[in-house]
Amino acid sequence: MTSACILVRTQRGKFEDAVRTIEKIKTVNRVFPVLGRYDIVVDIESMDARKLGADTLRISKISGVVFTETLMEIQN
Repeated sequence: MTSACILVRTQRGKFEDAVRTIEKIKTVNRVFPVLGRYDIVVDIESMDARKLGADTLRISKISGVVFTETLMEIQN
C-alpha cells in the first residue's frame, strides 16, 4: 500500500464543492477542511504509486481546485 496526504488550495468559496467531489474517490480515506495556506487535506491510500498518481491528478483537475501538493509516505 502507498499512502499520501494531498494538500489542496481552492478558489474562494469552492472548498465545500471540492470536498464533496473528493469524498467520492474510492482510494480516499479522509477529507477535511483546514485553516491556513491550504483549504483541504486529503488522506489517500492506494495499492501502488501509479494509481495514487492518477487519483492525485484527478483531484487537481476538480473544478475550483487551484493547486495541490502531495506528501507521499516513504518507507524507511
